[in-house]
Amino acid sequence: MPRRALAHLALFAVNFIYGINYVLAKGLMPTVIGASGFILLRVVCAGLLFWLLRALRPERIALADLGRILLCALFGVALNQLMFFHGLMRTTPLNASIIMVATPILVLVLSAVLLSERVTWSKALGVTFGASGALALIFLKPGGASSGATVVGDLFILINATSYGIYLVLAKPLMRKYSAVTLMAWSFLFGFIMVLPFGFSEFMAVAWGSLSTPVIVSMLFVVVLVTFVAYLMNTWALGKVSASVVGTYIYMQPVLAVASTWLFMRVGQERLGIPGVHDPTIGIPQVLCALAIFTGVYLVGRADAVK
Repeated sequence: MPRRALAHLALFAVNFIYGINYVLAKGLMPTVIGASGFILLRVVCAGLLFWLLRALRPERIALADLGRILLCALFGVALNQLMFFHGLMRTTPLNASIIMVATPILVLVLSAVLLSERVTWSKALGVTFGASGALALIFLKPGGASSGATVVGDLFILINATSYGIYLVLAKPLMRKYSAVTLMAWSFLFGFIMVLPFGFSEFMAVAWGSLSTPVIVSMLFVVVLVTFVAYLMNTWALGKVSASVVGTYIYMQPVLAVASTWLFMRVGQERLGIPGVHDPTIGIPQVLCALAIFTGVYLVGRADAVK
C-alpha cells in the first residue's frame, strides 16, 4: 500500500481513538484524577515509551533545531494537553469535539503563511464542507447534551485547538529531518518539565491502590493509545502529507465523539464504570453532517495528492 494511503489510514485511526478519548477521559475527571495530574501521567508514561523506542534507533538532534522542538513541546504537549483536559473536565465531549473544528482552518492559514503551502480551491472547499458539517452538529444536539458545558471549558478547548494548529505547522519542517519517534521523545521530555509543576500534587493525590479495573483500563487506553500510539501515528503521517490534511481529519472528531458516546450508552456505562455520559441522538441529519465532514476530508486530501 502506498505510504500516502497508509498516512490517511493512520490519521483516521488517530481521530477514531480521539473520539473514544472524549468519553473515557471525561468520565475519569475530576473524581478519579485531576486534569493536570492526568496530563502528568500521560506525559511521563508515553515519554518513557518514546525513549525506549528511540533507544532501538538513536538519532542526533541538531542544536539549531532545539528551539523549534521546545516550541513543539510547549504547543503540542504541555499547553495542548493541559488546555484540552481542563476544558473537557468543564464541558461536554460533543462541545469539545465541535470547538476543535477551528484547528483545520488555523492550520490552513498558518501553513500558507509560514510553510508557503498553496491554498487551492479544492482545499478551501474541503475546509468549508468539513466546518459546515461539524458546526451543524451544534444545532442538532438534544437539549440534555449541553448540560455540564461552561464558557471557561469551551474557552480552554479553543486555546487547545489553536495550540494544536500551531504545533502541526511547527512540526512539519522537523519531520523532513527526523523520525517521528525522535521528535516525540524530545518533545515529551521537554513537555514533562513544563507540566510537572502543574500536575505533581494532583498526581500524588490519586488513591492508586484502590482504583477499579475499568478505571485502570480506561487510564491505560488514554496513556498508551491516545498519547503514545496516536501521537506517533499523527506525527509520522505529518511527514507524508501536508499539515492542512492532518488538520482536516479533526473534522471527524465530532462524528466519532457522538458515535463513541452512543456506543458507550448502549454497552452500559455502569458496567464500564464511566459516569456522566449523555446519550446523543443519531439520525438522518447527523448522518448528513458526517457525509459533509468526510467529503471535506476527501477534498483536502485529494488536493494534497495532486499538488
